[in-house]
Amino acid sequence: MRVVYRLTPGTLTLADLARLYRGGAFRLEIDVSARASVEASADTVARAAAGDAAVYGVNTGFGKLARVRIAPDQVAELQRRLVLSHAVGTGPLLPDAIVRLILLLKINSLAQGLSGVHWNTIEALRALLNADMLPCVPAQGSVGASGDLAPLAHLVLPLLGEGSVRIAGRECPAAEGLAKAGLQPLKLGAKEGLALLNGTQVSTALALAGLFAAEDVTAAALVTGALSVDAAAGSDTPFDPRIHAARRQPGQIAVAALLLELLDGSDIRASHRTGDERVQDPYCLRCQPQVMGAALDLLRQAAGTLEREANGVSDNPLVFGEGEILSGGNFHAEPVAFAADIIAIALAEIGNLSERRISLLVDPVLSGLPAFLAPKPGINSGFMIAQVTAAALASENKQRAHPASIDTIPTSANQEDHVSMAAHAGYRLLAMAENAAGIVAVEWLCAAQGVDLRAPLRTSAHLQQAQRLLRDAVPMMAEDRYLAPDLAAAKRMVQDGALRALLHRSLLG
Repeated sequence: MRVVYRLTPGTLTLADLARLYRGGAFRLEIDVSARASVEASADTVARAAAGDAAVYGVNTGFGKLARVRIAPDQVAELQRRLVLSHAVGTGPLLPDAIVRLILLLKINSLAQGLSGVHWNTIEALRALLNADMLPCVPAQGSVGASGDLAPLAHLVLPLLGEGSVRIAGRECPAAEGLAKAGLQPLKLGAKEGLALLNGTQVSTALALAGLFAAEDVTAAALVTGALSVDAAAGSDTPFDPRIHAARRQPGQIAVAALLLELLDGSDIRASHRTGDERVQDPYCLRCQPQVMGAALDLLRQAAGTLEREANGVSDNPLVFGEGEILSGGNFHAEPVAFAADIIAIALAEIGNLSERRISLLVDPVLSGLPAFLAPKPGINSGFMIAQVTAAALASENKQRAHPASIDTIPTSANQEDHVSMAAHAGYRLLAMAENAAGIVAVEWLCAAQGVDLRAPLRTSAHLQQAQRLLRDAVPMMAEDRYLAPDLAAAKRMVQDGALRALLHRSLLG
């Protein structure tokens, strides 16, 4: 049975967004109290369309064509042609979970009564979402300014009976999908096409998807990082809260406390409190609070920006209660681009640090364990090349982490002369998060192997849960075997949030 979510426009929380994004298909209800302001806004636009004054996007052309006046009898046709002409996206189709999120964000924006659309237009979007009849939206074509024009045009095409939709994973013409769902194509009114195409909903949904994937990876890396400390018989002294209170960085303080909690009661750690000649562990173990805490602070900063953007109204022009229609630039997605860029930096560093812990664990000089974690090294190569895979993924993420927001290219005959590249910034997060999940999955395999090699000593009760979770799917490696399926199983659990669930908390606040 699908989850039913009741939307009061402008009040989505990050927790709501994460739950709906991760939960699959859902049904949306909208608080009907929003209808009055929506229809009042539409009435204002209708009066402007019939009037003599030029109002951008209502009775004029768009972008560089804003000086061209449109006759009253052509206003509706203008909106239809706008959608058709702007649907020029390319590349792979966005995943269903992201398309659902885009629909939700667009509805949340329009239902706040500042966009001049009719209530039945919002209801038409809601009908697509509730039927789980998802528009086929190509991933490429937005520069993150003047709205995510091309992808949002593809989102809207099915309302007109054009384009394609996916139903239960099967692609079909939109007209066929509408007929099966008992829906009729929509005739757009004045400004409605522009309101539907303007906005940052695609960029924001992509960045949110990257944020939620980054939370899964971060949580997993904290668990595997703690497990690596035990596998390497490292020290928990660097996690003492007094050290971190002295620096006052909130993420660092939170990560240190979590690592101490995860390691609490470890027999391995207790056995090395005396007689261990190592004075300090390498940075990849010792500086986890400093690095992971800084990454956590970035993710929380991005989360705040994206939660606000998800509840913002970002089309143009906007219609206000005094009957004024004001043209501005809320469609410029620079805040989203910056947020996505700092998520990318965090993902790259989380992967970097995890790969360094893997390297430590396979090195017998640093770990005190058999070479490459093979019980009989020599005839067995153990996790030698698994570390190489992690290194390859970490390097790829470093290349992808270059800020997208510092790029711009003029469009629309220089009318839109500075753009954010927010869609690029958000879209690359999906691949980066997958790479980071692969790195952390390799660490999980190596750390669990290292802990097994410390037997009969046992890790903490908390970390035994992580150990059992892995061992239910992947046995200890007693001798070399085909490792790719083991990595795939571990990576799938990282991405599904299995290790995040062990923390019993949200990292994003």
